[in-house]
Amino acid sequence: MKIISWNVNGIRAVQKKGFADTMARLDADCILLQETKAQDDQVAAALDDIDSYRIFCNSAQRKGYAGVALLTRKPPNNVIKDIGIDEHDREGRVLAAEFDQFFLVNVYVPNSGQGLARLDYRQTWDREFLAYLQQLEKQKPLIVCGDFNVAHQEIDIARPKANYNKTAGYTQAEIDGFSRLLDAGLEDTFRHFHPDTVAYSWWSFRANARAKNIGWRIDYVLASAPLLDKINDAFILPEITGSDHCPVGIEIAC
Repeated sequence: MKIISWNVNGIRAVQKKGFADTMARLDADCILLQETKAQDDQVAAALDDIDSYRIFCNSAQRKGYAGVALLTRKPPNNVIKDIGIDEHDREGRVLAAEFDQFFLVNVYVPNSGQGLARLDYRQTWDREFLAYLQQLEKQKPLIVCGDFNVAHQEIDIARPKANYNKTAGYTQAEIDGFSRLLDAGLEDTFRHFHPDTVAYSWWSFRANARAKNIGWRIDYVLASAPLLDKINDAFILPEITGSDHCPVGIEIAC
């Protein structure tokens, strides 16, 4: 089973950039999309020419903002929207699909914002999202994919010193929030397979950052420890364009 996660930075925008061809090229069993920036009907319309997938969406109340979607060839046993806390749920950031062997969770973690204006909210989110995952994991193991809006270690960001505790996505509070996910038993699958590899999943649109590879690794696939021996590989696909993020993913035997 090939699982791919991708922040598309607007499903209608990426749809105009050869998304259907990209989907065929990726040939994944499950595609988890973040930041769709569209309502459910608009997501469905943008994906109308994508065959052989079932589509599930969770859109924000605010139009043109946040939102996640799941495209899957294998029908899930159940699909759960949100985490049950209105403050978070109105932003359409979480979608969980239950399969026989695991829950597949799609998440678009809040950005702490310009001037770290939402950092306090982000810390609340981190605590409450972890609690949600821990409740799910009591039922079966997890695969948690998405844009976590944090570079966890120095290796995950091209310019750590310039950004540390100054820029959203690389403050100690955000790093600690991500560390708590790992301390709770989830594994960063890419680092598990590639502990010393420098690779990024997001580049600013400014200053030709992608061409210069001045990037951040903020998109992850996390997995519960019992699933690790079933995962064959974890990867990042910087050659796939259409968004300021690139896809990340795993292959798992199931």
